[in-house]
Amino acid sequence: MSFRGFAATAPGKPLESFEYDPGDLLPDEVEIDVDYCGLCHSDLSMADNEWGISSYPFVPGHEVVGRVAACGDQVKHLKVGQKVGLGWKARSCMVCPQCMTGNHHRCPNSTDTIVGRNGGFANKVRCQGAWAIPIPETLDAAKVGPMFCGGVTVFNPLIVSNTSPMDHVAVVGIGGLGHMALQFAKAWGCEVTAFSTSPDKEAEAKEMGAHHFLNSKDDDALSAAAGKFDMVLVTVNVMLDWDAYVNLLKPGGRLHIVGAIPKIEATWFPVIAGERTIGGSPIGSPALAGQMLDFSGRHAIAPIIEEMPMSKVNDALEHLKSGKARYRIVLKNDL
Repeated sequence: MSFRGFAATAPGKPLESFEYDPGDLLPDEVEIDVDYCGLCHSDLSMADNEWGISSYPFVPGHEVVGRVAACGDQVKHLKVGQKVGLGWKARSCMVCPQCMTGNHHRCPNSTDTIVGRNGGFANKVRCQGAWAIPIPETLDAAKVGPMFCGGVTVFNPLIVSNTSPMDHVAVVGIGGLGHMALQFAKAWGCEVTAFSTSPDKEAEAKEMGAHHFLNSKDDDALSAAAGKFDMVLVTVNVMLDWDAYVNLLKPGGRLHIVGAIPKIEATWFPVIAGERTIGGSPIGSPALAGQMLDFSGRHAIAPIIEEMPMSKVNDALEHLKSGKARYRIVLKNDL
């Protein structure tokens, strides 16, 4: 048996057709027939080895939607033909303290879907059965893929921050992550403010759930918003004026960062004096991903996508690089 997909052979190289033998299906694994796969900026970073952890040939793709094609002998909770999704994690050890307390995404011995293994820009992909998340039939298969990475990444902060429906939440960056964060925070019951450097996104941001919009290039507007927010959720991967964003928090507020920034530097006395916190989070556990899908179905939450055929993957990568994607690109399998 061979899987067919697209792989980068070196950093900066376009993806090429690639076939590989996946070997035997492990007893705790499932094999998934890929229908759709979202394109995340992390795929681009990995393809170019920006983080120094890529191996080649490299098959990207960690926002998979498909149907179970085969189950290992130990997989009893899924069945062939069932619609499932796969995100950033493909395996966890199941026995460490993190896994045993339900925090499988924090497992120190976990395996990432596209780190040292082949991802979902292919006709098939494999993962541990626990990480194949059942998808309710009520959700649109073409749109749900980005929720298994970007979606759960911005849903998790509402949980770990104990966000209340009465909270005032700011979402910084209205892009692939931020546009889903607006929807989640609005459905949670929060008063939501969108922060963006693109004033042309104001109307769209309000359609997605923002009650207010702030141009983050406007220093006066930033100063006027001081002390207004219980949580400031940063979804961008660029350096900011961290003191200014700490200043946005109410006493006891949280600056929560999910963007892949290189570091943070902030004056510490305002953090101490106001009992503010600075934190972050990655994706979420399989259970949390399932809760996110249930919540999304009840509140009609979905990413805004541009669909392209998987055979045009290099065009899709260039579109992502250009910064013109609104807001997530999803590849439909045509292999």
